[in-house]
Amino acid sequence: MTTEPSTEHDPRPTFTRALDQAERQVAAVRPEELTGPTPCSEYDVRALLGHVVAVLHKLATAGRGGDARDIPSVIDGIADDDWAGAFARGRSELEEVWADAGRLDSMVQLPWGKLPGRTAIEAYTHEFTVHSWDIARATGRLADLDPDLAERALEGFSQFAPPEARSEEGPFSPTVQVPDDADVYTRLAAFMGRRP
Repeated sequence: MTTEPSTEHDPRPTFTRALDQAERQVAAVRPEELTGPTPCSEYDVRALLGHVVAVLHKLATAGRGGDARDIPSVIDGIADDDWAGAFARGRSELEEVWADAGRLDSMVQLPWGKLPGRTAIEAYTHEFTVHSWDIARATGRLADLDPDLAERALEGFSQFAPPEARSEEGPFSPTVQVPDDADVYTRLAAFMGRRP
């Protein structure tokens, strides 16, 4: 039996761009930067990279029909000089799983709920965009970021995590005020509760 392909928007090309950006940021991190602070107060650079690699594995697991909650939030034990390799391996696994367009319409179990695959890919596109900024801010490489991805993330998170639904205990901190003329990544970071 064959099924008609979905005519809904395919989020994977934009997701690929977000992964490309994150991969460049991860690959640029030098070993001496790993203990530096990040805008994510609970993570230094090493832990943030471990989280980003974990997210790749979470989404691959969910795409295969598993439970993303089975993957730790941070993957430890990666050698200081192997973060780019760890990201590339996790990305390869994830892209192999999500190459099947049928997965976009299946329900997947994420750490914070069960969603259609299409929605999960869009949400994680925005997460990788924010974490690219986190890494870039921590290591001083802000000039290399794609503003279009930030515009999309700001729009997506405005719907997914509106300010009135935030608290200090939840996954998203309250928004931080920045000037109206701040660049889009500064506005995105502030919207996510970072202090840019």
